[in-house]
Amino acid sequence: MPQLPPVTKALMLICTAMFCVQLLFGSWLEGLFALWPLGSGLFMPWQPLTHAFLHGDPLHLFFNMFGLWMFGSEIEMIWGRKRYWHFLLASAVAGAVAQMLVSLLGIPMGPTVGASGALYGLLLAFGMMFPERIIMPLFPPIPMKAKIFVVVFGGIALLSGIFSPTGGVAHFAHLGGMLGGWLMIRYWRGQAPFPSRRRR
Repeated sequence: MPQLPPVTKALMLICTAMFCVQLLFGSWLEGLFALWPLGSGLFMPWQPLTHAFLHGDPLHLFFNMFGLWMFGSEIEMIWGRKRYWHFLLASAVAGAVAQMLVSLLGIPMGPTVGASGALYGLLLAFGMMFPERIIMPLFPPIPMKAKIFVVVFGGIALLSGIFSPTGGVAHFAHLGGMLGGWLMIRYWRGQAPFPSRRRR
């Protein structure tokens, strides 16, 4: 069972506190801080970040916080606070950008909330760092290697986004989070599409 390092703990507390505030001021808070489509007239430049701190219902909050603890805690202890925070930020914003780009295709979409983009970035990082680690997801409750887990959930997000783009779940934000996390790791390693980073 992973420990609860400071950044992961702080994010879990902030998201839980924000959800409690949503129960009191839901419509006002979501109108200002949820991620709205670009053509809605409600989009604000801070929403690609702030949407990650809001959640739609208790189960949405629970599963995202459970995943943040399950996958993020060990990664934070290995990377350190600064790199871990930068990675979460890149994944969350990349997920938001992916969702906004899809909304430009004319598919009707409501506001997007949740830390799922950042969480899917963590899933990818965990699978890359511990590919042979056996994990037991809550759904489906089948033990599998981390690398298989990442492929399965990435594939589900892709197929769901293609066949059910208006189903109420931001599937392309999940995929965008994975992409953002992958690009961040490539950047740190000095791999394409980024220039190599020579040590001085």
